[in-house]
Amino acid sequence: MKKLFLMLAVAALSAQAISAQTVLESKLTDNWFIGVNGGVSAPAKNYKVMKNINPQAGLRVGRWFTPVFGVAAEGTAYFGNKPAASLGTFVRCTNVSLLGMTNFSNWFGGYKGEPRFFEVIGVYGLGWGHVWGTKSNHPKDNSNWLSSKLGIDFAFNLGAAKAWQIYVEPNIVFNMEGAMNASGFAHKVSYNINDAGIGVLVGVNYKFANSNGTHNFKIAELRDQAEIDGLNAKINELRADNAAKDGKIAADAATIADLKKKLADCESRPVQVVEKKEAFLQPHVIFRQGKSTIDAAQYASIEMIAKYMKNHSDAKVKVVGYASPEGSKEFNQKLSEKRAEAVKKALIKKYKIAADRITVEGLGATDKLSDERDFNRVAMFIDTTK
Repeated sequence: MKKLFLMLAVAALSAQAISAQTVLESKLTDNWFIGVNGGVSAPAKNYKVMKNINPQAGLRVGRWFTPVFGVAAEGTAYFGNKPAASLGTFVRCTNVSLLGMTNFSNWFGGYKGEPRFFEVIGVYGLGWGHVWGTKSNHPKDNSNWLSSKLGIDFAFNLGAAKAWQIYVEPNIVFNMEGAMNASGFAHKVSYNINDAGIGVLVGVNYKFANSNGTHNFKIAELRDQAEIDGLNAKINELRADNAAKDGKIAADAATIADLKKKLADCESRPVQVVEKKEAFLQPHVIFRQGKSTIDAAQYASIEMIAKYMKNHSDAKVKVVGYASPEGSKEFNQKLSEKRAEAVKKALIKKYKIAADRITVEGLGATDKLSDERDFNRVAMFIDTTK
């Protein structure tokens, strides 16, 4: 019997290792259940079974580590079939056991992703019993004894989520210390049918919800080696592609840096003013620093250009604005354009020159027109008739 018990334990551990390869890893809080049971038991050595049947009830709490192997703690109370007064207590004895569980259906048939409707489950383990009352078979009342339980559950898994389980369990519980002698000590620890009770339980278990979204184990989606090799090849291809793109980005960055340098060199060059002396008209309009408004004294030069254009009705003039080098390039460019526009508006509004005879251009900052910085803040006139 001991060898059989040991073989069952080893087989359960082996089944655990095999099953663990096919299901998703579970957390410590997964695959727990709680249940109640009730039934009858009778001494195995007594042939007058009907006269010695005793009712019993119990509570079972456990956890499945794999679809094949689990453990549970069970507490059972055995009640006497005689009036309580004759026994001295309502409960004849109690037994608390630590049980191993092996799901033979999943072990031999494999786990398919959810429990079967019907399963066969072995239960086995050791416990501690306590006999109550003055009518026990032991010389000393309220005695304690080492117990061992063997049983088999014929289980039915119910509900859409298979969260409920109903089982019928024939079992045998051994008093492994046997009868006590006069001094209160057991003769020896052994499996003896004469010191055992047989019983039948009917129980209901509820399996709590798991982190995988079900009340049971969930099959892991395993990939074959060919698929893994294909994914690795794709990863290596993407890495190579990224490396090539990184190289191109680095080359583009170098090109951009080179173009920026060339642009900076061009911007640092002084403005080249091309003057056609024969085309420039003599009058100039001088402006204050940073201003584009025309001082009253400067209208004399504008009036001279207006008289020239009235005397020569086919004449066309281009107004060119400049700024001195103070300030940023962008500011001076806009300032030179505003100065040219201001002179054009004066010719049109004050001197009634047609707008289509006047063009404007801003040439930004310069220090080439005159050694005097103030004389570079001007608007000049170019005859564009020919």
